[in-house]
Amino acid sequence: MYDFLLTPEERSLRDDVRRFVREEITSDFLRKMDKDDIIYPRDFVERLAEHNLRGIRFPKKYGGREMSWVADVAATEEIGCLGMALGCAFVMPSIVGEALDKFGTEQQKEKYLQPYIEGKLVAAEALTEPRGGSDFFGATTKAVFDGDHFIVNGQKRFVVGADGSDFFLVYCRTNFEPDAHKYQRISLLIIEKGPGVETEYHYGLLGCRGGGTGRLVFRDVKVPKENLVGELHGGALCFNQMMIPERLTSAAGCLGVWGALDLAVRYSNKRAAFGRLVKKFQAVNFLVADSITQLDAARGLTYMAARAVDENYPNMRRIVSEAKRFSTEAAWNVVNNAMQIMGGIGYTEVYPLERALRDTRLSLIWTGTSQIMNLMIQHEYYDEILAQPYDRRHMEKDAMSPDESERCFTDEDMWNVHDSGA
Repeated sequence: MYDFLLTPEERSLRDDVRRFVREEITSDFLRKMDKDDIIYPRDFVERLAEHNLRGIRFPKKYGGREMSWVADVAATEEIGCLGMALGCAFVMPSIVGEALDKFGTEQQKEKYLQPYIEGKLVAAEALTEPRGGSDFFGATTKAVFDGDHFIVNGQKRFVVGADGSDFFLVYCRTNFEPDAHKYQRISLLIIEKGPGVETEYHYGLLGCRGGGTGRLVFRDVKVPKENLVGELHGGALCFNQMMIPERLTSAAGCLGVWGALDLAVRYSNKRAAFGRLVKKFQAVNFLVADSITQLDAARGLTYMAARAVDENYPNMRRIVSEAKRFSTEAAWNVVNNAMQIMGGIGYTEVYPLERALRDTRLSLIWTGTSQIMNLMIQHEYYDEILAQPYDRRHMEKDAMSPDESERCFTDEDMWNVHDSGA
């Protein structure tokens, strides 16, 4: 994140994270994660806490820094060059913490949020189900209320931190009325690792290794009613709020692909072919120019999204979805361009580009695919445009050959536009 986009306090945080990434994380540690020799990077979590780099946005009384979303994005970009698994371990407090901070009780914040930020606990969210995917509100994991507790049965998969976490935020169906609206079916529960909670399968992944990604199975798990986050059947509200940090941190983490581009540019300044440096070839120059342009555009859109959330801008959800879609796709283009610049050596394990490519591919799938982002973007943009009076220039009047019978709107329509459902 460029200095002129940040306040002095935000720059100081960014610099702290940059030092942490440079000095605290060894290459051997990253290699062990990629080989799955490390199941979950708990040591990384504890070191982040030692440097006060967890819970950046949350209240100081719970161990956070009470800083902005812009600060969080700047920090996440620096972490992003370490890869998806460590990036996920870094941003998970921003996601799980969002639910606890916005909807949790004081007791829940003291019991879970504070030790989580302090690095004493590790947590994960459990959303996706084997037959669910993007159909989140079709969740079949059940939590039946019984006196002073819930009985939970079901499965969640693709849980990053299924191995390694002390507690999970789990979305369960609690309203079993056949005609219940999809937004009134689900509740959010804190479920601690313990009897009845099992990690039955540890996924072998193309990338993002070492993050403990697995499938969770809940068998007659007894969860006290005090562990309900938000209102009963109010999980949709929690989910909609959590999708902001889910997607904004995905966008910010992908900005860390600057590392791949930096590697390729420096390589092209040393490697010679046909009697001259690789960087002297116009084809390579264009790949570099296209990559940095896309990366800067992604950075600008992600920064704008962070500012929109900080300001509680009415259209922030659309902008966050745009940032997630654009930044992840830009990152994929940049890492592919970097490999193209380096040629065959980039496809080997001699350089870490192959790991960056494997990691980056996941970003286009998780926290909502690019196609799901497009659905949200267009839907919310239609709602914005058709639900408000038209107070900008009426461009239809600027036609070379205006024909009143062909006009879409009358002047009155332009000032009083409503969605007719057409």
